[in-house]
Amino acid sequence: MEKTYYNPKDLKKFGEIEEWQPELAKKFFEWYGDVFAEGALTAREKAIIALAVSHAVQCPYCIDAYTTESLKFGISEAQMMEAVHVAGAIRGGASLVHGVQMMNKAKKLSM
Repeated sequence: MEKTYYNPKDLKKFGEIEEWQPELAKKFFEWYGDVFAEGALTAREKAIIALAVSHAVQCPYCIDAYTTESLKFGISEAQMMEAVHVAGAIRGGASLVHGVQMMNKAKKLSM
């Protein structure tokens, strides 16, 4: 196994979070299941969204899980990478747009 800070085997232990707080874990897992159920968006669409968000929040467990899920839904490698680029563009744009705040502050202080 490749040495990483995150142990991929820990993803399978996710359900164990109920051990120390079963009531809240039950609520979370029910809500999580409802979120990923078919609705206005298909489960396939939700999988690719989750994959992109996983990259934006940089969760290696989620990246593993939703890469697997995306492949199960027949999402191509090119589609997955495009979703990652969308996440990167949004994340980069979010950093850059905060530059307006810096510019406003700098202009105010320069007056």
